[in-house]
Amino acid sequence: MQITPIPDLFLVAVKLNHDNTGAKYLHVAREDANNLFSVQFRTTPMDSTGVPHILEHTVLCGSQKYPCRDPFFKMLNRSLATFMNAFTASDYTLYPFSTQNNKDFQNLLSVYLDAVFFPCLRELDFWQEGWRLEHEDPSNPQTQLVFKGVVFNEMKGAFTDNERIFSQSLQNQLLPDHTYSVVSGGNPLNIPDLSWEQLKQFHATHYHPSNARFFTYGNLPLEQHLRQIHEEALNKFQRIEPNTSVPAQKLWDTPREYHVTCGPDKFATDPNKQTTIGVSFLLPDITDIFESFTLNLLSSLLIDGPNSPFYKALIESGLGTDFSPDVGYNGYTREAFFSVGLQGIADKNMETVKQIITKTIDEVIEKGFEDDRVEALLHKIEIQMKHQSTSFGLALSSYIASCWNHEGDPIELLNLGNQVTRFRQCLKENPNFLQEKVKQYFKNNQHRLTLSMNPDEKYYEKQTQMETEKLKQKINSLSTKDKLYVYEKGLELQDLQSKPQDATCLPALKVSDIEPTISFTELDTALAADEIPIQYCAQPTNGVVYFRAFSSLNTLPEELRPYVPLFCCVLTNPHFEEEEYFKVLVKMSAQELSNGIPNSGHLYASIRASRTLTPAGDLLETFNGMDQVRLMKRVAEMSDIKPVLRKLPRIKKYLLNSDNMRCSVNAAPQQLSQAGKEIENFLKSLGRSKKERKSVRPHVIEDPTFKPCQMKTHFVLPFPVNYVGEGVRTVPYTHPDYASLKILARLMTAKFLHTEIREKGGAYGGGAKLSSNGIFTFYSYRDPNSVQTLQSFEKAVSWAKSGKFTDVDIEEAKLSVFSVVDAPVAPSDKGMDQFLYGLSDEMKQAHREQLFGVSHEHLTNVSDKYLRIGKSTRGLAVLGPDNANIDKDPSWVIR
Repeated sequence: MQITPIPDLFLVAVKLNHDNTGAKYLHVAREDANNLFSVQFRTTPMDSTGVPHILEHTVLCGSQKYPCRDPFFKMLNRSLATFMNAFTASDYTLYPFSTQNNKDFQNLLSVYLDAVFFPCLRELDFWQEGWRLEHEDPSNPQTQLVFKGVVFNEMKGAFTDNERIFSQSLQNQLLPDHTYSVVSGGNPLNIPDLSWEQLKQFHATHYHPSNARFFTYGNLPLEQHLRQIHEEALNKFQRIEPNTSVPAQKLWDTPREYHVTCGPDKFATDPNKQTTIGVSFLLPDITDIFESFTLNLLSSLLIDGPNSPFYKALIESGLGTDFSPDVGYNGYTREAFFSVGLQGIADKNMETVKQIITKTIDEVIEKGFEDDRVEALLHKIEIQMKHQSTSFGLALSSYIASCWNHEGDPIELLNLGNQVTRFRQCLKENPNFLQEKVKQYFKNNQHRLTLSMNPDEKYYEKQTQMETEKLKQKINSLSTKDKLYVYEKGLELQDLQSKPQDATCLPALKVSDIEPTISFTELDTALAADEIPIQYCAQPTNGVVYFRAFSSLNTLPEELRPYVPLFCCVLTNPHFEEEEYFKVLVKMSAQELSNGIPNSGHLYASIRASRTLTPAGDLLETFNGMDQVRLMKRVAEMSDIKPVLRKLPRIKKYLLNSDNMRCSVNAAPQQLSQAGKEIENFLKSLGRSKKERKSVRPHVIEDPTFKPCQMKTHFVLPFPVNYVGEGVRTVPYTHPDYASLKILARLMTAKFLHTEIREKGGAYGGGAKLSSNGIFTFYSYRDPNSVQTLQSFEKAVSWAKSGKFTDVDIEEAKLSVFSVVDAPVAPSDKGMDQFLYGLSDEMKQAHREQLFGVSHEHLTNVSDKYLRIGKSTRGLAVLGPDNANIDKDPSWVIR
């Protein structure tokens, strides 16, 4: 046992080994009630069937002690967990959860341990989560056989993301000798090669305590955790030799080049400039902790911010739209790597980009870095160490995962203060310390890959063709007996998915375990610089002061509003008012928005669906929706950008005007008065209107002329999956029915939509949620269906109206809602609901009491009153491929 206090992070680390199995254990004791557990296994697949990813899904579908279907999703509604999930990385699989309740911690720990060490791994669960052949209509054997499965569709969605394609190829090609040469999440064309037997075999060899690393964090006693983990899991195993270590990559003696293709980007600012190129350098083993710290810091100096050498040389060259994906230091594989390049360039400029990279490296070796940039970066690390986040335990478990996975010392990794001190010492002893590293790892490094990627107009067509070939191959290999088996198993799965499920074997908290009242946060408001309100909140912030200013847009002219996100994006760049710099920033912004669609399609669909339902909906679409994506594409395409540039000083005049502002400060009590003086100075430096200041405007402004209306939009995108959103206008937060709708959204998700959309439909995700503005949203994510999903949303309303749910279901939905309502709030964020939204603690307490009081009758009433077709105004939106059914329906707008 090794015990190490790390005062910089206010924690004590305890490192242990289990005698009998060799399991490794790290406990981090810290005064934090949001306790976390995680277990990770080194998973090193040697093919792209996605076996670790499909296994991660399937172990959560039932275990020896908890044999019900899908205990993982059921525990979301039987617990007050602040976090529950599982992740598949390239070389490990991680299962973390966190909660503030001791009994809940023990319940979740029991479910997680049983899931990973003693899962059922039933064939039908493998079919549902991984892949299966099934008739399009499972009850009709005359319909076509197709591929289905949650992971299969998830990965089809993942590979619509061009940045993902580039990053995946980069890792596969730079580290080609072992597990990093495959797709651990699974390549859709290889997933159907995985058999159920192979899945079970992978579990037997990888999910063993001898190949496990346990991590606990928080203020619960370590002895309690150790006893439970030993009794419920470890004492049932003997030590084995896990053959899972990743050998060192054999170094190249000459650099290599590689080319891949991807799908075209519909939102590219210039269709002829869609090439990406990146140069990547293999770096040392991540278990050399100080070297990794140095190289990570060096990477930040090279690429972060407008004053860094690569930003100046590449981004400001105007050749591309943004850095290439995975830019900078990557420490997630056994040997780290550094990558730099450009996306959005013309094919003909590839050589130029390579030359710029080489030249920049030479210049850095010659000139080094300014002392103040190095100092600013070290200062940033020191501030980060003081900052208290609510998910600190989760951040630590992810931070140490890769290094610990390859036998690195996690305690040394946590000792950031030591690394900063040692780094300062090295710089002091040798002023050329960083330049020498650049020379060693970049200039003289032969293990260097130049990866290029450009779009192929027929990319998705070819993918579909290869999938069709694969399907044909699979079907042709089936005997008549096999076909009958596929049909019967399909019926069996459908039957299983439709049956009411008994979850009584699972542990659960009760609503009576929830605190009836919230603790109120003390806030003071004072006026500064002639009537500008400042909210003060005294908090234990470790000496860090958190300042926010809120600027109202009420006075901003209509035509300037669409440009506010761009203004916010460029404001912190010192040169944004210069035309050439501005062009660069616009292209970067447009590229980032376009790249974000595959990961956030459901959010774009939901925003568009609710656009015409509230006065704020249109503004939300203008700022954060597809309208913004398209506006930025248009601006980036302009040959003369000056008219847009001229709008920014006008926006600045309205937004950086103290008349439109209110401010807030969270800091330690003894820092508040000094902070107040600084704010006073800041406000005096801002512009003011000549007119007399009006009384502070209320948070909510009604638009008496507004009338909600229905709108259906289909954004046709070249993706093989859909993102579906439907919005219904209901009531705001303070309305008595709001609490019932909040519980209803959770109930519908857990008891109806999850089964219909994910289990039966094969989408990666789907559900219902209620936002604070009273829009009730249905959504699906990476979904092979669209119209069928919209029908599932309708069925969900009928299901809720008919009251086909029990009091236990309601109790579970309340627990799930309270786990969000009572999520921990960091000292830096206390009082923010009041400051940003005008939600007082009294309002929150009233809402809390309404949540406790929600009954069966309330739920059937609100589903009929607000969600029934014809009752409320609704909007629909789909992002995804061409759709014949939608095309035939004139009520849809096709974009």
